Amino acid sequence: MPMSKNLLALTALCLSLSACSTLTSPFSSGTAPSSVAVAPYREQVELTGRLNVVYQKDDKPESATVNFNWLQTAARTDVTLYTPVGSTLATIAVTPQQAVLTQSGKAPRSAPDVDTLSAQMLGWSLPVSGLRDWLQGYATGADGKRFVASPANDSVTTKDGWRLRYVSWQDAPDNTPGALPQPRRIDAERNASAQADAVSLRIVLEPAPSASAP
Repeated sequence: MPMSKNLLALTALCLSLSACSTLTSPFSSGTAPSSVAVAPYREQVELTGRLNVVYQKDDKPESATVNFNWLQTAARTDVTLYTPVGSTLATIAVTPQQAVLTQSGKAPRSAPDVDTLSAQMLGWSLPVSGLRDWLQGYATGADGKRFVASPANDSVTTKDGWRLRYVSWQDAPDNTPGALPQPRRIDAERNASAQADAVSLRIVLEPAPSASAP
């Protein structure tokens, strides 16, 4: 009965491969289905993460690493920057009317443009208006069209001259089948121009807390 034994072995192998495929996470280890776009945009969101910035100061390269908390609503953005040891470095509040930046031990400063204000007070520009989109995988491209990121479409040059690349993606929460990708690491770079200095940012977002009950 050699043919019968061969058929039995082949059947067992197929079942084994099938079982393995059903256990694969939707997008574990920072990967995601290449054709799937990011999760829908949310006007209200709270995010935490780490930001590394490289910038020019007195014609010399400087760098800084900060942790941040990002709280966004339709009408306002509040950003708190922390040192690596947890001390508050600065708070930034942005509305359509103005941006207010406060540093420890200093009087608050306000200006219509948060990019210019942060460059003056921190030494490097934080593009808050752009980040409202970028942190969720969206941007306005150089052609004026809405860019929606996915693992297969992970880079864009924005209308205001930033080059974005979505380097990695969050793991699917609780290995949820059908979960949509969300950015994990974003690299952003802008060359020097007459209006602004060269800046590069590396942003790493922390995973959102699990919504499951304890």
